[in-house]
Amino acid sequence: MADTISKQKRSEIMRAVKDRDSGIEIAFRKALWQKGFRYRKNSSKYFGKPDIVLKKYKTVIFIDSCFWHGCKKHCRIPATRKKYWETKIERNKQRDKEVSRHYKKINWKIFRVWEHDIKIKFSKSIQKVISNLE
Repeated sequence: MADTISKQKRSEIMRAVKDRDSGIEIAFRKALWQKGFRYRKNSSKYFGKPDIVLKKYKTVIFIDSCFWHGCKKHCRIPATRKKYWETKIERNKQRDKEVSRHYKKINWKIFRVWEHDIKIKFSKSIQKVISNLE
């Protein structure tokens, strides 16, 4: 199936996709800040460039979007260029596992919070992280 949008328009759309500071990330960070937790965001000093780094607690937090990280419940692979997207998302999942192994190996806590959990169970998601830090 051919793309129904011109190459230039598709490029504009893809350029607008943000890799940080999404609404759910900002809300999650604000909640942590209000509870007194201080952090670094999207620090490239750390392996895998975590969304949130709580160095004092030896903890990293990744907020995984349902599409890019292949959520079993919500990820819908586009019909166009299906093989490309399957490969891309599968590689993202492999990278997530590599990053998780790295932090476990150096005895850091790692939290992976799904986009849908933040949207549906926001306070529960925050509380789960906080209770494991205290």
